[in-house]
Amino acid sequence: MGSAIDSAHSPAGAGGPSQAASDSPSHPAAGIIEVLVGCEFKFESAVAAPSVFQVQPHPNAGISLQREVWMTSPSLVGREYLDAFQNRCQRLEIPEGSLTVRYEAAVAVPAVPDPSQPDATQTPVGALPSSCLQFTLPSRYCLSDVLSGAAWDLFEDIEPGWTQVQAVCDWVHEHVAYTMGSSTPLTDATDVYMSRQGVCRDFAHLAISFCRALNYPARYAYGYLPLVDGPLPEEGMDFAAWMEVFVGGDWYTFDPRNNARRTGRVLIGRGRDALDVAMVTSAGAPWLASMAVWTEVFG
Repeated sequence: MGSAIDSAHSPAGAGGPSQAASDSPSHPAAGIIEVLVGCEFKFESAVAAPSVFQVQPHPNAGISLQREVWMTSPSLVGREYLDAFQNRCQRLEIPEGSLTVRYEAAVAVPAVPDPSQPDATQTPVGALPSSCLQFTLPSRYCLSDVLSGAAWDLFEDIEPGWTQVQAVCDWVHEHVAYTMGSSTPLTDATDVYMSRQGVCRDFAHLAISFCRALNYPARYAYGYLPLVDGPLPEEGMDFAAWMEVFVGGDWYTFDPRNNARRTGRVLIGRGRDALDVAMVTSAGAPWLASMAVWTEVFG
């Protein structure tokens, strides 16, 4: 296996937790938990396929990246860049034939569940920070304009603010069945609303669509979810998807798939929907022969 990157990093966000209207949900002062996260992909390709991988912890996620390593066989050299959402992206060219890509990182995360603020109120659209406005609009998978009528029918009578956003999570969690293989790369939030089934990204897309229809900035987030305070899902360990909603003057994490405040999230990327944070995007059609995701908690 050839090492493309092997480096140590200073703590992310060295200036301390961000405050209102920050780019990342903030955590109160707390202890830390050290976790190991990683993934492995095995590809077969008939031709060379330039690709972008998004599997590294986000640089502005309130966590501390201790070390990370890329391993590829055959040996490849990667090029890292930050995209428009400040997600870390790694460019690799999948060669003709077989390729194994392995990534692993040690991360220190706050030893507390996702922050909550039950008395948070809704910010009027006219008072929203300009950086939030793009997350109020429909996007490729989050058709808030199409689902606007359904959103207002379901949630209009609920008090605006945290209570209303949590009601959206409750509804999606209770009315959508987690079903492996029920969606495709083309499945959008309207499909999920009609079929009432999907995987974690589908739960997030539907909840984001409802929130945007109700005039909350909402963005898609995905990453690793270590088993600190939750069981191993029936489908096994995989990447997880959730949403971040701007309410009460700050961004907060909401998880319609698990519908719980969880400890240990390691954010990889955020964007308008899953299109912005695909784990692998290729110019070509390499076949993904296998994929594995793992997390390990050290204390």
